Amino acid sequence: MPSIVVHAHFYQPPRDDPWTGEVNREPNAAPWHDWNERIERECYGVVAAARLTTPEGETRATRNLYEDLSFDFGPTLLEWLEVHAKDTYRAILEADATSVRALGWGNAIATPYHHVILPLASRSDKHTEVAWGVRDFRKRFGRDPEGMWLPETAADLETLDVLAEAGIQFTILAPHQVSETHDGLPSWIRTTSGKSIVVFPYDGELSHDVAFGPLIKDAAAWADRMMTGKDGGEGALVALATDGETYGHHHVFGEMALAALMERLEMDSQARVTNFASYLAKHPPPPERTTTLVERTSWSCDHGIERWRSDCGCRTKEGTSQAWRTPLRESLEWLRERLEAKHPPPDVPKEMRHHMLRMFTSCGWFFDDVAGLETLICLRSAARAIDLAQADGAQLLAGFRERLSLAVSNDPNEGTGADIFDRHVWSNRPQQVKRP
Repeated sequence: MPSIVVHAHFYQPPRDDPWTGEVNREPNAAPWHDWNERIERECYGVVAAARLTTPEGETRATRNLYEDLSFDFGPTLLEWLEVHAKDTYRAILEADATSVRALGWGNAIATPYHHVILPLASRSDKHTEVAWGVRDFRKRFGRDPEGMWLPETAADLETLDVLAEAGIQFTILAPHQVSETHDGLPSWIRTTSGKSIVVFPYDGELSHDVAFGPLIKDAAAWADRMMTGKDGGEGALVALATDGETYGHHHVFGEMALAALMERLEMDSQARVTNFASYLAKHPPPPERTTTLVERTSWSCDHGIERWRSDCGCRTKEGTSQAWRTPLRESLEWLRERLEAKHPPPDVPKEMRHHMLRMFTSCGWFFDDVAGLETLICLRSAARAIDLAQADGAQLLAGFRERLSLAVSNDPNEGTGADIFDRHVWSNRPQQVKRP
């Protein structure tokens, strides 16, 4: 029987105000208060109770799909769910515990604390992100993580070395990120310091046809595709990976298709649904099964990791310029360097360190304009870090604004990054700060 793993990466950028800890209303998420609330209703909650229906469309059962999926959640999203969606949060933790009992290994894997592109981070920041991610995972799931999802699957050998150093056994990569996929089987990669880590390459074509259609609308065809070409030989594996928001948010009723798929696979004696850690325990790759990492690559940029630092051509709207990406990154890197010069790691105050990392949240570069909501999230953390610098704040603010002025919005009404920062962030700081 081939083993089948369906991995879902669940993530939202941190939406809380850095000064108050509260999530402000996000008008474009209407009728919901904010995008966390909207996507929880459309995806995270329904995945925990996905409907199975009769041919007439009547609900006959519900299924907690977190018990079927291999999954990871961004720690800042879990923080929000813990407070604002308690039933969903509880279902996630219970599903992992159920999978430990059923398979011997949990469905949940860890992820770095902030969703930053680790190949663009210093080794010190890599260590911090991985260590904070492991600590948060251990606190929530009550166990050490075997695997770790990398934001945007962005990887270089130093990143894999940091994972291995932290005791992480495996990560998941797109097939184009390795020199040899070995028919989807896990392989060893040797890191910069001579350590080894296992990588699972997911099935790229299958994952694409789930994430972008048509398989998300046809559970029968989806099941057939997962079994095609697999002879059931020893250790055969079919693995796909998508954004978790595929199920219900990006595709309405996508969670129902997934539930129908899982029910079909459950009844099919020719398939075994499992998770990566359980599979790895039963089928560790032999020492000679190795592959080479294609450095500084990711799953969502055809140009490696350029989407998070240059106008590489990756965009969601045609006709827009992303020339603003380079000055945005250079502005934030300049700010980080100045802050670290005054407060070298590990002596940097804890809250300042948090915002120095959070201001590199990858969503800030992913979309099409420097005035976008996701970029404002990065700029808010930059502003908070400047505030925390106190006596050096005025000098840092001037230098940051000067560099940010080179980032020009696609909307003439928004102006430059400095204009956007002044109008939407700096001038809106609360007068009285409430500490969470």
